[in-house]
Amino acid sequence: MLKFGRKITGAFYQRLRTEIRVRSSLIKAFSNSGDNVDLVVIGSGPGGYVAAIKAAQLGMKTICVEKDNSLGGTCLNVGCIPSKALLNNSHLYHQASSNDFKNRGIEVSGLTLNLDQMMNQKETAVKSLTGGIKQLFKQNKVTELHGHGKITSPNEVTVFKDDGSQEVVTTKNILIATGSVVTPFPGIEVDEKTIVSSTGALSLKKVPKNMVLIGAGVIGLELGSVWGRLGSNVTAVEFLGHVGGMGIDMEISKNFQRILKKQGMNFKLNTKVTGATKNGEIIKVDVESVKDSSKKKRYRLECDTLLVCIGRRPYTNNLGLEELGIQLDKAGRIPVDSRFSTKIPSIYAIGDVIDGPMLAHKAEDEGIICVEGLAGGPVHIDYNCVPSVIYTHPEVAWVGKTEEMLKEEGVEFKVGKFPIAANSRARTNADSDGLMKVIGDKETDRLLGVHMISPAAGEIINEAALAMEYGASCEDIARVCHAHPTVSEAFREANTAAYAGKAINI
Repeated sequence: MLKFGRKITGAFYQRLRTEIRVRSSLIKAFSNSGDNVDLVVIGSGPGGYVAAIKAAQLGMKTICVEKDNSLGGTCLNVGCIPSKALLNNSHLYHQASSNDFKNRGIEVSGLTLNLDQMMNQKETAVKSLTGGIKQLFKQNKVTELHGHGKITSPNEVTVFKDDGSQEVVTTKNILIATGSVVTPFPGIEVDEKTIVSSTGALSLKKVPKNMVLIGAGVIGLELGSVWGRLGSNVTAVEFLGHVGGMGIDMEISKNFQRILKKQGMNFKLNTKVTGATKNGEIIKVDVESVKDSSKKKRYRLECDTLLVCIGRRPYTNNLGLEELGIQLDKAGRIPVDSRFSTKIPSIYAIGDVIDGPMLAHKAEDEGIICVEGLAGGPVHIDYNCVPSVIYTHPEVAWVGKTEEMLKEEGVEFKVGKFPIAANSRARTNADSDGLMKVIGDKETDRLLGVHMISPAAGEIINEAALAMEYGASCEDIARVCHAHPTVSEAFREANTAAYAGKAINI
């Protein structure tokens, strides 16, 4: 049995003990810093608010500047949180309105959709969590300022408030955590009523009869699933030849598309949108094939709601970066070094405004690690161990390398698979669509990547991320006792198939 995890774990604990001693002395030093501000965080999204709290816990006098009235950024207000509320509740409605409940012996009569109440429940969740951040700021003595924060010198942030007043804050360090905004589609104007971005798609007043998605990435598939479950006829137009966006394993993507198609979602792959016009309540969407340039197939789709979801871009508007000589890269991101520092030593950046996947949990980790670095601690993050999740049903999740990546890198590998249909818990719950797939190094058996379509994949993927973070082998995971019956046993079985060549229960 390979011992990757155990060797690394011992070193980790030795380093942790050292860090605790260093951290204790740093807290005392920061607590005696007088009235000086140690850190101003611009942005209160997942990266910003977490960084602000961590800084305060380390003894830094911290201010968080937020341009909106509500804390939490895109994720909590018009992103991760409200979309998950609608995904969960629309799934329950779909179960009740389809034959699913009937097949389980649950007969429902007089079922109706109260969309207003569904939206109210979503807003209640959002208000609860954004209010929770305000309380955490209060408990940790983080000062919040509302207004647009602009860096006016390496150690100064000017806050432009809604009432026209300004407040200048002098600080030792500045952390940019302003996140991202929706990428616009050239020539298509979003009104957030019938031609919508993800923001408008979270607050539609009625269920669309026909909905067209421009993009079949994470956002499109999640929001398309919501409205499809509630009764809309959904068609996704995708420029790429697969669904799920960048980074998804191609075998998983093909299986995922097949499951979504079975659920009623339609796809136009290798297809691009060339324009859209609105005529009364009808939106005409012009599309064309991108596969054969000599014989491009052009046609028109009609819908009453068009969702533009082609991605997001860093939000760096009027931050004062150009005046300070900080140049953005070609993608509009802020260049930083391994400690998240810009070319100006007192200015740092994390999250969606720097390189890497635009994920809330990635921003959170960067915020904590960056602030620990300011306090003299080590700065390290392994982006290969950052998981991704698509919260459809079943969920799709992955971490680490795909087969395609490893082939391109010339790494020899082996694959272990286990169908969810052979998992006892999934079969018992009549919820058995999906596949568990692990990739291990052919020579060392070290786990290189995990890809899954499964009920609760968003929870199970964290076991995979933990295993990869500590260098586990496929055999290590296969020999860990998993509770029975659980869906996570399928992850163990896939690892058994990878190291032993064959799973047990298939």
